[in-house]
Amino acid sequence: MTLCLESIPQEILEHIAFHLGTSTFLGPPSDLASLVVTNHNLESRLSVSKNHTLYSKIFTFKFDLSIATRRLGMDRISPPILAEELQRRCVYLKRLRSQVDATFPPALDSDDQGLRELLFYAYLTMLENEGRNERQLREYGHIDLWLQEYWFSDNGRSSAKRSIKANTWPSQTDHSAVAMWLFWFLLRPEEYTRDGEASWNVLNVLKLFALGAHRYHLTSPSWLDFIPPPHHRESNKIIHYSEIFHLNPPPLASPAILCFLTLVNRMLGSPEFPSTMERAPPVLLQRSTNGMEWECEWGRCINLGQPSFDKIFMTSFMPGSIEGVWEGIFTYTEFTAYASLLAGAPPPVLQKSLVVKHRQTWKLREHHLLAKELVAGCLVPKSIDDFDPLSPGDPLRSYFPTATRIKEDCNGLEIEEPGGEPLYYKRARLLQPDQQRHVCDIIITGEGHSAWGQFSLVGRVRPCDGFISLSKDYVDGDRGKWLYRGYLIGNVDGNLAGRWRDTLSPVAVPGYEGCFTMSRRR
Repeated sequence: MTLCLESIPQEILEHIAFHLGTSTFLGPPSDLASLVVTNHNLESRLSVSKNHTLYSKIFTFKFDLSIATRRLGMDRISPPILAEELQRRCVYLKRLRSQVDATFPPALDSDDQGLRELLFYAYLTMLENEGRNERQLREYGHIDLWLQEYWFSDNGRSSAKRSIKANTWPSQTDHSAVAMWLFWFLLRPEEYTRDGEASWNVLNVLKLFALGAHRYHLTSPSWLDFIPPPHHRESNKIIHYSEIFHLNPPPLASPAILCFLTLVNRMLGSPEFPSTMERAPPVLLQRSTNGMEWECEWGRCINLGQPSFDKIFMTSFMPGSIEGVWEGIFTYTEFTAYASLLAGAPPPVLQKSLVVKHRQTWKLREHHLLAKELVAGCLVPKSIDDFDPLSPGDPLRSYFPTATRIKEDCNGLEIEEPGGEPLYYKRARLLQPDQQRHVCDIIITGEGHSAWGQFSLVGRVRPCDGFISLSKDYVDGDRGKWLYRGYLIGNVDGNLAGRWRDTLSPVAVPGYEGCFTMSRRR
């Protein structure tokens, strides 16, 4: 038999090896291993170090590749790199499947670096998902069970349950942030709402991260800076397609809010969320395998991993993506309970506090200032100051300078700050496709209504990470001014998610806050 195999032409042998390596879609190409180790001759012809082309084909069979090709370029998709990436992914899939990283070992030793690498592997795999990647993580790696253990078991590596039992607030780390994003990407609400006691266990953890605004910030860098200064925060060095990337994910608050409100909406009728409350529009679960779904999340974690931030829009926000009608909810907790939290109360005060939620509808318009304009079919700079548009202003007023004048018409808006020249922002619907990459400032205007009345909205989008800040002013004037801050998460099936806060508390201290989610009206 050995002699027969050795006499087989290389092309036919590789064909046999490929079918062995892809005989099952899920997991490593285990059936191929026995053929490779048959003897030295076959090892020299079929091993991963000697036959990159074979293993790159197996990688393409098992994993999605087109998104990575677009983002990284063809030079990162060569057979040697794909063969190495296949090896790395098989190692991580086996680690996920073993579940050993999800909980603390008996000696309480923790390899945080190994855990971060594992979670970033899964995170980047989901950001490139077109169907195959998710199947590998779910069906072979059992990542759903892994995340349940990590977040909600008494010995989970997140330490969330352990901290809660000790009457302390769970910590936020880079690996917990990535794990919460993965929990949202992969959430199947029906799996967490079948068992009442288990459901409350999950909600009690998520509630802290979603509503504990004084402990779990929405952004890093701080929301106080429209153009954040260079920073010295160490980024995560992650090997991806044989290249080192410096990555920092956004904090865990936004996905925690989405997860919490998604599950709460399915549990109306419980004592904490009475059946007399109106069911909210459902949060759109991210199930699109469109290649652009997570483009801004990719751009965001890349941008946040750099020591300095761009002043113009890169890949963390897609111009025009906010335009339209949005429906959702905002929540608030009892004011006395929240005041206790700000004074240092432990987690049970928040867990036991009543959460009230109201529906709201927004109609938003997006306006763009271009760094370049079309003249005779060619893109040319408008002025030397194109990349320094409207000055960064008060963060409690959505970054608008004090006394800024805004005049809107059907084609856009004119804006003028004290001492400055008028600037004209063009409506997003009038923007030509080749102009999108030249957007250097975005202003959002709109109107809406809720049980509290009619209101107007106006705000800006921060260039470095696509952070959205909207000032909400009620028309009747007796409901105060509120600040809504958050992110658009997902490009095709996107949700706006974040927190509102009062505008009377000093900007540098925590204020009275609640959370909100909005989904595009279908």
